[in-house]
Amino acid sequence: MLWPHTGWSSGMQDDLFAPHRRARLSAVAPLPARIRPATLDEVVGQRHLLQKGSAFRSMVEEGRPVSMILWGPPGTGKTTLARLVASETAAAFEQLSAVSAGVKDVREVLQRARQRLETDERRTVLFLDEIHRFTKSQQDALLPGVEDGTVILVGATTENPFFEVNSPLISRCTLFRLESLTPAEVSELIQRAVSDPERGIGKPGVEISPEAAAALADRTGGDARLALNALEMATHVAAGRGSGLIETADIEESLQRRIIRYDKSGDQHYDIISAFIKSMRGSDPDGAMFWLHTMLGAGEDPEFIARRMIIFASEDVGLADPAALSLAVGAFHALQFVGLPEASFALSQSAIYLATAPKSNSVTRAMGRAREAVEGNPGAQVPAHLRDAHYPGAGKLGHGAGYRYPHDYEGHIVQQRYLPDVVEDVALYIPDTEGHESEIADRLAAWDDRLGRPNRLER
Repeated sequence: MLWPHTGWSSGMQDDLFAPHRRARLSAVAPLPARIRPATLDEVVGQRHLLQKGSAFRSMVEEGRPVSMILWGPPGTGKTTLARLVASETAAAFEQLSAVSAGVKDVREVLQRARQRLETDERRTVLFLDEIHRFTKSQQDALLPGVEDGTVILVGATTENPFFEVNSPLISRCTLFRLESLTPAEVSELIQRAVSDPERGIGKPGVEISPEAAAALADRTGGDARLALNALEMATHVAAGRGSGLIETADIEESLQRRIIRYDKSGDQHYDIISAFIKSMRGSDPDGAMFWLHTMLGAGEDPEFIARRMIIFASEDVGLADPAALSLAVGAFHALQFVGLPEASFALSQSAIYLATAPKSNSVTRAMGRAREAVEGNPGAQVPAHLRDAHYPGAGKLGHGAGYRYPHDYEGHIVQQRYLPDVVEDVALYIPDTEGHESEIADRLAAWDDRLGRPNRLER
């Protein structure tokens, strides 16, 4: 028997008191559970999965579900879709949380699933919440039941499953990506919760102002569960001041602060630092500041941010503005000296400077050419005239013989070979012509001309 909204199932036969128990459980359930969609058509959002003819909807409507992983941010309907896969296909529903379940729990679910198949040919949907937290041994215990069809696995994760879930398990599942709800979709849920007399907030005469509804939809980051929980709390706040109208101030008090969706160990960690770096590389100080303060507001390790800016200063600004590296290192030191929140000024200053600085990746390109030259010439030897000649007996070995001391020559430069004999005489460093580096480019061009070498900018 499947108990709606409770997360567990039983092999017992239904009885006369089951409807009464379900009604009592529903009455005390939080608003997101009470108003959870009972059919695919009631689901708000995820149109790419639920529109007519889509792979997900067709699979469910045809009653032929497959094991799957639902990957998406919190509050986007992963649990709801898992329950609907079971109810729409007349399958039993079992739920485990990877946080608390162990190998023993997995084996017990698989045993019950086999019994259902043997007794009434009923299939079992196993919803595994936070599947990314399952250890390798727990995933291995689950694998045989997924492989032979004993259970239809529906795993839910907010993390990139390709990083966190074992390859054998991923290969046996279909991956469906869920997206955050739009403000319009959250608004639709809010109005449904306010207007539904049975499953909604359950208080006659309660309304929400358009401004409050818009604020709630905008400030919950596409998280339906968060929006509905905040709505339920705002109902109590409004009632506490003797009003049946939920206003913006009630929403503000319920939320306390704008929600920043960020997981320091997951996709958001990598996606947002990527957006930060790419904003600076694209010379957009506004984007850089937005993503910087998204990370700071969400509690990201500030030293991680500072280290990334130091790398960026050499990798993307480089010799176009050599001062950028000093400023980035200075921001890191300021962070170590004063800590947050005061060091956010130094981090912001550095981010703006790096974003607005002239850009050059000539150092990165020179590194790549140098590595190729080194790897392509593993036996390269230091030419005799460049070898160390300061110790006794070095001269007898010919070390340093023929070396020309540049300071003895006009302009402190003289023609001589510095690459190994087996390495082609190539230009590994080719300067850009942005910012300070244009001066370096002019200087190297003059030296190339003076020494009779081809201009490296034309090589």
